[in-house]
Amino acid sequence: MNLKTKKRKKLIVPLKKHSGRSNQGKITVRHRGGGVKRLYRVVNFGQEPFDVEGKVIGIEYDPNRSADIALVEYENGETKYVVAPQSLKEEDKIITSDKAEMKPGNRMRIKNIPVGAMVYNIAIHPDGRAKLVRSAGVGALVLAQEGNTTHLRMPSREVRKIMNMCFATVGEVSKPEHRYKKIKKAGTARKMGRRPVVRGSAMNPVDHPHGGGEGRTGIGMPAPKTPWGKIARGVRTRKREQTDRYIIKRAVKKRKGKK
Repeated sequence: MNLKTKKRKKLIVPLKKHSGRSNQGKITVRHRGGGVKRLYRVVNFGQEPFDVEGKVIGIEYDPNRSADIALVEYENGETKYVVAPQSLKEEDKIITSDKAEMKPGNRMRIKNIPVGAMVYNIAIHPDGRAKLVRSAGVGALVLAQEGNTTHLRMPSREVRKIMNMCFATVGEVSKPEHRYKKIKKAGTARKMGRRPVVRGSAMNPVDHPHGGGEGRTGIGMPAPKTPWGKIARGVRTRKREQTDRYIIKRAVKKRKGKK
């Protein structure tokens, strides 16, 4: 067993499946279950060692996320997985610092990042874990620095304020081609843990509001509904009143068939 494999083994742990069920055993996310067995890579979304340079010793595939991950060995002997940005290669050096160089993979406070730069892996609390912009191929644009906040344009085109003492990583997330990936057959979806979805109109009235009727009839109502009778489309589901004050411009709703 080589040294790199030993360092990886500490960062890979068993992943227990829950099949869309809560801690009470009730289904909270439908159409989940099965799928191939996976091991979880412990990716560091918190703060890497501060002011300690790290060397990338490998770019790896992660079955639990859409982006690639990078195995980084730091000068203090620690080894961690981080979400890899585009153009990051083996032997590259990255660092988390207040005054880091503006290059992909380096992490710093948002107040030190110039307007026009792309960032990802964004924290919403100073010294907290990264919560925003972590999917393959995405990035947020720094629009302005205003007082103790920074204006960011998110991948959804939402413009919002983030406290400028929060950390973000320079660059865009790796694997931009992921958006063009197609699930070509049902077996692929089953391996991903997605179970079949039955149309409501194919059910009986007792099972779904769309059910009943002879043959292929319409749903018989002004708008589609969920199995529990609530309007399914065109209704705002966001309930984040404590953070709504940070939103400057709402996300743009994408129309079907348009980019």
